[in-house]
Amino acid sequence: MSERQVSNWNVPNALTTLRIVMVPIFAWAMLHDGGGDTTWRWIAFALFAGAMITDKIDGDLARKHGLVTDFGKIADPIADKAITGMAFIALAIVADFLPAWLWWTIAVVVLTREWSVTFARLSIAKDVVMPAKQSGKVKTTLQALALGGFVAPFGLYADTSWSWLVVLWWASAIALAGAVVLTLTSGLEFARDVVQHRRSRSSAVGG
Repeated sequence: MSERQVSNWNVPNALTTLRIVMVPIFAWAMLHDGGGDTTWRWIAFALFAGAMITDKIDGDLARKHGLVTDFGKIADPIADKAITGMAFIALAIVADFLPAWLWWTIAVVVLTREWSVTFARLSIAKDVVMPAKQSGKVKTTLQALALGGFVAPFGLYADTSWSWLVVLWWASAIALAGAVVLTLTSGLEFARDVVQHRRSRSSAVGG
């Protein structure tokens, strides 16, 4: 019996496409008036939060209703990395809490790891599906919380450096530090698993 062909025209793929379309709109809102306009920063936050929520929803819907497609396998991680990557770059440009050099360093390190892992997953997708490790899931959660916390203009309302609103940005900084550490460690775990997979495959072919 042949496998059921799933149309690319489904709700999960529509949500994935929507997230990709949201990226330039998010960037424009985030960078409006140099990132100093609180109204547009809240709009950017709403777009970012919406993207994170739909990322969870479309994956759950696709698995629950058997709507997993090749398009979704490729577009979903691209949409995820595009919105988070744009958030990192926009925050590095705005640099209204951490210094710009630190933001750019974090952005380069994180995005290099994220896109490398994404392309590696896609390159071996036909042979094997590398399941996400728990460390990777925690990393993704911390990253979303940290970026969302910095996109929201909490500190722009502060009258003093120790306002409770600034404390929210410090909490985001702690989450970001945890995300960066897990980004590196989970990336190393993934590289190790890929090497092991290729070695076992080579052994099987050679045998």
